[in-house]
Amino acid sequence: MSEAEHPLRRSADHEVTLDDVRQLMGASTPHFALQIRNRIARLIAGLPAGHPARVEGEREIARLTKLGYSGENRGVEGEEGLPPLPSVTATPQPSAAKDLHA
Repeated sequence: MSEAEHPLRRSADHEVTLDDVRQLMGASTPHFALQIRNRIARLIAGLPAGHPARVEGEREIARLTKLGYSGENRGVEGEEGLPPLPSVTATPQPSAAKDLHA
């Protein structure tokens, strides 16, 4: 994913809408969260404080920042006796290349 923007959104006469913000935030994953956050920030930068697209964009920027730095949790709590999965914020343990294709 690049941080390049759709040409129609970049045109001087384009009025930013809630739909523009929602199109960008639609498929946000931890891997791309910070790039999407930057695109939304640029999109809403010129909008007044109370504009609906700016309000939605600022809320999404906060969520994407958290997602980008802490990852996400999915599924249900682990069963009793099973070790938890490692956090994406924890320091990864190096593994040997031979272990990757076992």
